[in-house]
Amino acid sequence: MVEMESTVLESEKKDIFDKLVGLPMFKWAEPFYKKHKEVLLYLFFGGLAFIVSIVSFFLLIKYTSLNELIANVLSWIITVTFAYLTNRIWVFDAATSGKKELLNQIWKFFSGRIVTLVIEEAILLVFISWLGMNSMVVKIVAQVVVIVLNYVISKLFVFTKEDKEKIGAVA
Repeated sequence: MVEMESTVLESEKKDIFDKLVGLPMFKWAEPFYKKHKEVLLYLFFGGLAFIVSIVSFFLLIKYTSLNELIANVLSWIITVTFAYLTNRIWVFDAATSGKKELLNQIWKFFSGRIVTLVIEEAILLVFISWLGMNSMVVKIVAQVVVIVLNYVISKLFVFTKEDKEKIGAVA
């Protein structure tokens, strides 16, 4: 009976990505996926955030009179909101047990992203504004740097194992 209950609980906890990898055509990838799920999902959603960032930046500089640095900040707000939601729900599975914990998690996430925004803005300032390099090329290179730094910050400071253990103890 206990074994059956744990099987039911496991199946209820499966997200859409677990279900996709569980399909017969992807069964061969399941062990690799289970072992590296967090990094794979971070790369997937990081890739989507990269697209959101690049597209929103492009649209803002193409269709507005904003300079690159201001367009980048607006693009950043859109992208970080997207990234927080996807990282919280799928990548780090980081539920919170109340409003205070949620606000603390949001604060830590956005604070970490502000650090990488400053780094990205410095890269854009130097290579676009001062050195006159192609804005899209510089933006893409800066995004690669930012994605790596954001993973480290999220893993070490935002969606920590201690937070998950606290939630597990409450539940």
